[in-house]
Amino acid sequence: MTGSRYDILFEPVTIGPVTAPNRFYAVPHATGHGWTQPAGAIALRGMKAEGGWGTVAVQITEIAPDSDMANHPMERIWDDSDGLRHAAQVEAIKCHGSLAAIEIAHGGMRARNFTTGVPVKGPASLPVLRPEIPLQARAMDGADIRAFRAAHRAAAQRAREAGYDILYVYAAHDLSILSHFLSVRTNQRSDAYGGSLDNRLRLLREVLEDTLDVAAGDRAVALRFSVAEPSKPGGLRHDGEGRDVVEALAELPDLWDVNLSGWPEDSATARFAEEGFQLPFTDFVKSVTSRPVVGVGRFTSPDLMVDLVRKRRLDFIGAARPSIADPFLPSKIRNGRIEDIRECIGCNVCVSMDSYGVPIRCTQNPTISEEWRQDWHPEAPPVSVGRRSHLVIGAGPAGLECAVTLMRAGHKVTVADSATEAGGRTTREARLPGLASWARVRDFRLQQLLRSSDADLFLQSPMSSEDVLAFGADTVTLATGAKWRRDGVGSTRFDAVDFGETAVLTPDDVMDGRHQDGIPSKYVVYDDDHFYMASVVAEAIHASGHEVVYVTPLPEIATWTGTTLDQPRIIERLTALGIPLVPNVTLGANCRFTRTLDGERVTFGAFALALVGARSPRDSLHAELAGPDRPKELYRAGDCLAPGIIQTAVLSGHSTARRILDSGKRPGIPRREQVDVKRSGDPAVRRLPTAS
Repeated sequence: MTGSRYDILFEPVTIGPVTAPNRFYAVPHATGHGWTQPAGAIALRGMKAEGGWGTVAVQITEIAPDSDMANHPMERIWDDSDGLRHAAQVEAIKCHGSLAAIEIAHGGMRARNFTTGVPVKGPASLPVLRPEIPLQARAMDGADIRAFRAAHRAAAQRAREAGYDILYVYAAHDLSILSHFLSVRTNQRSDAYGGSLDNRLRLLREVLEDTLDVAAGDRAVALRFSVAEPSKPGGLRHDGEGRDVVEALAELPDLWDVNLSGWPEDSATARFAEEGFQLPFTDFVKSVTSRPVVGVGRFTSPDLMVDLVRKRRLDFIGAARPSIADPFLPSKIRNGRIEDIRECIGCNVCVSMDSYGVPIRCTQNPTISEEWRQDWHPEAPPVSVGRRSHLVIGAGPAGLECAVTLMRAGHKVTVADSATEAGGRTTREARLPGLASWARVRDFRLQQLLRSSDADLFLQSPMSSEDVLAFGADTVTLATGAKWRRDGVGSTRFDAVDFGETAVLTPDDVMDGRHQDGIPSKYVVYDDDHFYMASVVAEAIHASGHEVVYVTPLPEIATWTGTTLDQPRIIERLTALGIPLVPNVTLGANCRFTRTLDGERVTFGAFALALVGARSPRDSLHAELAGPDRPKELYRAGDCLAPGIIQTAVLSGHSTARRILDSGKRPGIPRREQVDVKRSGDPAVRRLPTAS
């Protein structure tokens, strides 16, 4: 698209000896595939290159066995045996004209070394940087430092030979040995590598110079650096030592990739941080160096991107989560298809997968991590032979995703919903405190449907089984959602509870505004769901002028939000509102609360109960249609099949549509990456003993 105000985003930019074709930069991030599942990682990053990201970077790549990140499946470039995987990755990225970058790194005091069995190393003899792990790092001596530099240089050389255009030096997110040498918290040395900032900076400078030497003037060297650590007492500050580091190394790297540390600060959820939230910390870098600068901040607005470049705040628009939500974001901007962008909603479900060491998922993009496993393409659903008509009942996240996928494959789709608004739970939850971005799940899919002549949407249209059968569609998909239970069943209790005379509200009631009646004056919010819902329900009730107490049977507050990185901010927010947090307390019959640690009763005076527990599928229509006159092809998708989070509902809707397009066949086992095992006749393989 020529003559567009967005043309500036597609200008080539020089990075030392290489040139990026545009300003869109897919920064390093974990994919959950790691070195054991290279095909999945290669296909994921290749899809970003196809989608127009001018530079695509590979995540943390361990340089040696003493940087084993254990349950976090990172890349590896330990020795020459890793070269083929990286060469294939480079080929997949560069075949679309993108630059390929690699983040060479050593985890230092963040490593585990569980699989290699060697000691963790760091600048000082201190516990590793995960308090729950009973390991301690060994203070590195001069020989260790020389060995580390040699290992980093060798890894950079292997990366160069694999064909990467940009070699990263990594000193960010408190995940790098170079960060640990910089930090006064972890560097307690008194030698030439400790004490003053110049000394603490010495190793980073040396490694940068080593990497530039390996690059030899025909590869670029990037420095990824966290300019500030807002949540760490004594941490770097953008107006203090963070700036001093940038000034000291200003012209040494070919590219500055700047961000915040730690990870919860760098990947803050939309509930607690707006688009561009890192800019107040990183803005100064452009004034200090003449080198190009890439920054992040969950950028989804093309207009903001243009503004950042025009005002010389950034040279490259960096993205991790937005590039996951829409790998084709750049090409859509270039082709004037702004309305087709799947905007990241900042929910951090992608981040949560890292806690389990599995391939990432995304609420907006159900095809992520399925590029290789199931040959799913985010912009090209399969087109089945013939044109059929499809009825989807329910315009929530599952129903809308199913309908859009069928419509884009060239079929006629009708969506019916009994509600007055489309969007289902996304519309309702988006009205709760901090969750406005949830509506993007609805908005993207709704506008896709409304502008197509192949799709009809009917609201306030409840469908009975007779209505469904009379409609005569070739396929029927039920995406009727779920409702919150009010009987006490939740994650820690599977039997119903008699609450006596106590008034009980569910999240559905709160979303309907029933908490605004003014009576009673106090609510106890009981969290037996353990994700975000109880905390936003507590906020909503508090905002209506009620006294609120948050109670949970688990030892932690909003436990699963620890995986999405917003647990500390949830605790901070509720505490700031004056909402008492009461863990380890269980709800029983007649609304009696008991401390799990000692069995003592806990009382809260007179209150109403806001119960956040399990949900029940709305599947009665499916039961009615399951008789002998059932539609030939009847499906369920989303929460009415199995209640879950919004991401699982979207994935279910997408999977259902693909199954329909495959003529109703049940999906086979997705491709798996497996290590070849040598035959038992090979003398290198020991035979197992056999029974006599």
